Amino acid sequence: MDLQEYFKKIGFSGVYEKPDLATLRTVHKLHVMSIPFENLSIHCGEWNTMDLQIVYDKIVRNRRGGWCCENNQLFSWVLREMGYKYTTLGCKVFNTLKNDFNPFNSHLINMVEIEGKPYIADVSFGVSCQIWHPLEMIAGKDQEQPAGIFRLLNDGETWTLEKTGRKPLVQNKAFTNSSLIDKRVTKTMYSFLLIPRGIDHFLNTSEYLQTSPESLFTQKSICSIQTSTGFRALIGWTYSEVTFNPEEDTDIIEMRDVAESEIDIILKEKFNIFLVNKLTPINNKAAYKM
Repeated sequence: MDLQEYFKKIGFSGVYEKPDLATLRTVHKLHVMSIPFENLSIHCGEWNTMDLQIVYDKIVRNRRGGWCCENNQLFSWVLREMGYKYTTLGCKVFNTLKNDFNPFNSHLINMVEIEGKPYIADVSFGVSCQIWHPLEMIAGKDQEQPAGIFRLLNDGETWTLEKTGRKPLVQNKAFTNSSLIDKRVTKTMYSFLLIPRGIDHFLNTSEYLQTSPESLFTQKSICSIQTSTGFRALIGWTYSEVTFNPEEDTDIIEMRDVAESEIDIILKEKFNIFLVNKLTPINNKAAYKM
């Protein structure tokens, strides 16, 4: 594994002399612009592993993306190689169908300390809830980013991340009531404790997420990547391009269903993803919205 090879993958051509906030902001943004959040391996007959070397080869060398256990684990390696002080944390994702947090840590993030101040780095949540830059760990502070306003809350022990977005403006009226459209303006994303977690903590979770029929990731095939103006997503058979329009407090959403013959072309042209095995798209009812 080579840091310069990773930098080439994300298009980072700068030099870094010290682990400062400016460099972290740049690398974080380039990662989410270059590496998709995706779970396609599950729907291609492949297995998602927590082995860092395999994750590195998949994402950096083999033109793929990954889910949080891959993307954020890879990013923790980047942080370590660049000299940042970081702690890996586990998060309970909010389930909109159950209106409650999932009972186990299904999401992996990194807390980075710079000059004594902690920040949350998360390069793998996807779609409209993807942060582009690290968040300051200050309870109650509105932190504006392209996708909306992110806010960390704290009750003394548990931290919760929420986001206030904009009104979705769907261009294709046939998709106005699509289950993929999140019409909530403010949404809860996940909660976490400041307990350091090793990779072993996520092994059972990783297995459950890609095998259980109750898992979001077995019920939906997901691929999303951030763009300079918003994000793209392929969920099941539905391809979407979203443009953030903060001036009018809207997100402009272009959606269409795609034919099987288009799947590989869209993945290559829109996400720079090249699959070895055939993808079987799926979009069953599950708590995942754009």
